[in-house]
Order: sequence, then structure tokens, then C-alpha cells
Amino acid sequence: MSVALQIHYISVEEYLSGEQLSDVKHEYIAGQVYAMAGASWWHSRIAIKLASKLESHLDGKPCTPFVGDMKVRMRIRQQDLFYYPDIVVTCDPRDTGGNFLSHPRLVIEVLSEGTERLDRTEKMTNYLTLTSLDEYVLVAQDKPEVTIFRRRTEWTAEVYHGLEAVIHLETVDYHLTLAVLFQGLLPASG
Repeated sequence: MSVALQIHYISVEEYLSGEQLSDVKHEYIAGQVYAMAGASWWHSRIAIKLASKLESHLDGKPCTPFVGDMKVRMRIRQQDLFYYPDIVVTCDPRDTGGNFLSHPRLVIEVLSEGTERLDRTEKMTNYLTLTSLDEYVLVAQDKPEVTIFRRRTEWTAEVYHGLEAVIHLETVDYHLTLAVLFQGLLPASG
């Protein structure tokens, strides 16, 4: 005898309500929720350092960065999705005061062994459907390497590696050397 797997779908409203009460963050994909794993020390430090540099750079400007706890909402093929990017920047006044953003200009993910495949495939594909998005950035946590995908280059990968490399986040007109970003943040090789 076979047993059918029963899948329970929840509404967007149930998801958003549950997220406000939950100690664990969940991403939402078309009615299903997925708990997010904790981040490594290096992952967290890189995200915080980059977000703080962006916050300082953007102070007094119309764009606002968020780190870790702000969801991005998308609607793809009549399905709702919510992701928690590591860093997200919005410049759209419609993204003010809510529980999620719908019009991000810049999304940054810090890669980890457990998330890299998802960040490079499914999430990237979904983020690139956002008409507001101009840059999608992937930051390695175990080596000085950053990959930038830009709308203006039809999402062609630009890979910067080595401590001497300088990245330019065009969306917010910010330059940063990988030496500064990764100072004190690379895991010991072993």
C-alpha cells in the first residue's frame, strides 16, 4: 500500500503573521515555508561589515540598506515568494515602513557551502525578474572574491578576486577594495 504525501500550503497572510512571532526566519515559496539555517561567523561579519559601509555611504541619500532581517517579495507566475537576502538596498519610496520590500535596486548574498547553489540558481533567477533590480552581488566568505551581475550588461558575470581588486556597486555609486572588505574576515586556511 502506498501513502500519499500531504503538503500543507499556507497563505501569504499566514506566513507574514507567523514570521512576526517566530524566532526562526523562514523563506516562503508558493505556499510553502522553509526554515533558514544559521550563518557562520565569517558570513555574518562580512554581511555586517558591508552593510555598515553601505549605510555610512548612503546616509542622507534616498537609498536605504537592510541587513539580514528584511524580506523581499516577488510574484512569479502567479506565485508569491519571499526571500531574506543578506543585504538589500531600496531607493523606492513605496518600500517604506513595511515588513518586506518589493522594489529593491541591489541584492547582495554572502555565499556559504549550504546556500551557494541556491543563491547562484533559483534565487538569482527569481531576483532577476524584479524590474527594479539593477545589481545582484555574490560575495564569497572563504576567499576574497565578489561576483557582480548587472542589468546594464544583461546580467553577465563580472568576477573580482584577490585583495587588490576594487568593486564598484554602480547602483549606489560605491567603490570598495576587497582588502578593506575582507580585512580580518578570512578564515584561516588549514
